[in-house]
Amino acid sequence: MNNQTLMIQGATSDAGKSLLVTALCRWLTRQKISVVPFKPQNMALNSVVSIDGGEIGRAQAVQALACGLKPHTDMNPVLLKPNSDIGAQVIIHGHPVSNMDACGYHDYKSVALNAVLESHARLTENYEKIIVEGAGSPAEINLRANDIANMGFAESVDCPVILIADIDRGGVFAHLVGTLSLLSESEQARIRGFVINRFRGDIALLEPGLKWLSEHTGKPVLGVLPYLHGLHLEAEDALPKEDNLSTDDITRSIQIIIPVLPRISNHTDFDPLRLHPQVSLKFIGPGESIPSADLVILPGSKSVRADYEWLCKQGWETAIRNHLRYGGKVIGICGGFQMLGQHIHDPHGLEGKAGSSNGLGFFDMDTTLETEKILRNVTGSLTFNGAKITGFEIHAGVTSYLASYQPAVKFSHGFDGAISEDGLILGTYLHGLFESPAASTTLLSWVAPDNKIQSFDYHAVRETSVNRLADCVSQHLDTAQLYKLLDLNMALT
Repeated sequence: MNNQTLMIQGATSDAGKSLLVTALCRWLTRQKISVVPFKPQNMALNSVVSIDGGEIGRAQAVQALACGLKPHTDMNPVLLKPNSDIGAQVIIHGHPVSNMDACGYHDYKSVALNAVLESHARLTENYEKIIVEGAGSPAEINLRANDIANMGFAESVDCPVILIADIDRGGVFAHLVGTLSLLSESEQARIRGFVINRFRGDIALLEPGLKWLSEHTGKPVLGVLPYLHGLHLEAEDALPKEDNLSTDDITRSIQIIIPVLPRISNHTDFDPLRLHPQVSLKFIGPGESIPSADLVILPGSKSVRADYEWLCKQGWETAIRNHLRYGGKVIGICGGFQMLGQHIHDPHGLEGKAGSSNGLGFFDMDTTLETEKILRNVTGSLTFNGAKITGFEIHAGVTSYLASYQPAVKFSHGFDGAISEDGLILGTYLHGLFESPAASTTLLSWVAPDNKIQSFDYHAVRETSVNRLADCVSQHLDTAQLYKLLDLNMALT
């Protein structure tokens, strides 16, 4: 069996696969092991630009950070970005190849598998160990044929698998035993142990269940990870379950609202705001009214024209205009920035039916969606006060200004975005707008000029969380079994 590669699969979606891969990557990196994350196929609208100029899932970028690496397209060779209920943009090795419906992609999987195996082979040549994240659950019977995301990949490269389940959901033993029973004999043999995630309470009360699970399946329980309060790990796709990680609202005097569009993308842009001690951030869903706020942010979108039409049907266009009338601020990022203009044109039908749509008309500009997507990492400064900023651009839209505006950001290659003449509206293509402490402080001071804004280091918070996860591996998992699975010398400890 290939002990260079270890795969983490989940009994359900959101069981903790990303978390465990991140934890193992940092745990091995601490021991000077050359390790790299890998996800064969990812379906997510949160993505980043890799060091080689492609696009991969955000979760793999965080896992790369845990390894001390820059994100690379080989870490996530197949990325699916849903643009409808039945279809997605298919991205191979960082670049879009086509829009496909579910049936079309099912037939394409043999091609996608070749890309997956090519990337895995390159990583095998360059790293001592590869920690792989599965997708969803390996027990999805309807998706078993031509699988490249779970057991199909594991069997192709002949690697061992750890199965993780979330006890906080309830039914953890049913999840694990049920998943195992739906696998073939060879796949069952490939699972070398279980991890239970998000446990809170007295572990002694769980011990009888752990003993039964091991005896019933013949497989060891490698450990029980605790429920980590206040842990921040950037989401693969789902919106955060809570608006802020702290319930202390006394100091949260800056009110920020984000409408949840049907195809919202890169909502991780707002994690630095969600965690900021002075910000109360709320995601507003369908059927909800936009409450009084200091700032409304229009987020990125994978289907800008359709999402803008949906926003108007919710009555949010009128609410945004009223918000501005009373002196509130508005920021549009990427697709949200495009909505601030006069028109959005999609002549090639890249995000739906070909055609044009009106925008909010706050900026005298038009955006045309082109077949060549702009993908680049950027550094620059805010035009407000020169505050340094880093981030990335991912967009098919090319925006033409029909009037002159103050740009929002200055990059080495030119200017980006716009600020309205009355100073109430800002738009930009930049993802990562709030990650830099200096830029975040500047923007929040613009939003709430009467507040004294505290400097907040988002990257330090993220680094602390990754280290907490690595500590949990050492404290709560059977590291002797992990060394055996990875064919490592225990003298490393």
